[in-house]
Amino acid sequence: MTEIPFIQIKKSLLNEIPSNLINRLPQKWEKIGDILTIVLPSIFNENKKIIGEKYAEILNCKTVLNDIGGIKGEFRVPNVELIYGSKNTETVHKENGVKYKLDPQKLMFSSGNMDERIRMANISNGNETVVDLFAGIGYFTLPIAIYSKPKKIIACEKNQIAFNYLSENIILNDVSSIVEPRMGDNREIAPKNFANRVIMGYIEENERFLSAAFDCLIEHCGIIHYHNTFPNHAVPNKPMKTVEEEANKKGCKAELLGYYNVKSYAPGINHYVFDLRIDEK
Repeated sequence: MTEIPFIQIKKSLLNEIPSNLINRLPQKWEKIGDILTIVLPSIFNENKKIIGEKYAEILNCKTVLNDIGGIKGEFRVPNVELIYGSKNTETVHKENGVKYKLDPQKLMFSSGNMDERIRMANISNGNETVVDLFAGIGYFTLPIAIYSKPKKIIACEKNQIAFNYLSENIILNDVSSIVEPRMGDNREIAPKNFANRVIMGYIEENERFLSAAFDCLIEHCGIIHYHNTFPNHAVPNKPMKTVEEEANKKGCKAELLGYYNVKSYAPGINHYVFDLRIDEK
């Protein structure tokens, strides 16, 4: 019977690092294409290279990155250092039949959102028009385009690096006839009175963009997938109050079709997505 990878990693490092540190090695990692990211405590600073080498060897990766500070800034850039392998960290990650080209040193890709990406793949249909307000490299746009095949998806992205990969990924996945990428602030570039469905896949004060989402909908009627982070005790009342206030401003009403816990964000706080039906009053 083949041993699990972490046991193999520990055995390979028995004679390379102090024995009292073996059980402190990270048991979890993020593998994006052939790039691996781990979180190494500072006690391993003197052993980073050999640790990276063994993780790469056993998990079949070309490069290992050490997460030294989570993500930072409006564009949620990973704060990582290269500890082993190729400096070229561009890769193609495959998930659910979708190809995502990206550089994990420059852009975040969360495996914790995988279930939501899979759910969204079949959420639309061939009669719909869709706007993705925070397309990134195509996290939700690509699975929707590949599996739901709507009439059109307008994919908005403000980060130049992410937009470049989005444009490449549209070609890579052969959905150019469906997806139109647009570069810039979605509040300025998103189409108005266009969509049957709007994706709001961002979690930093996303309520600021609700007005733009409502305006994308045809006559303020359709479906919005509203992502944000909330204290668990406040769900769903607090987010629905915010949505209903925005609906009132637009002269329409909002109905909660369902909500989903995407993943943990911080103690007592989770990343949620709310499926909303917006209609005339």
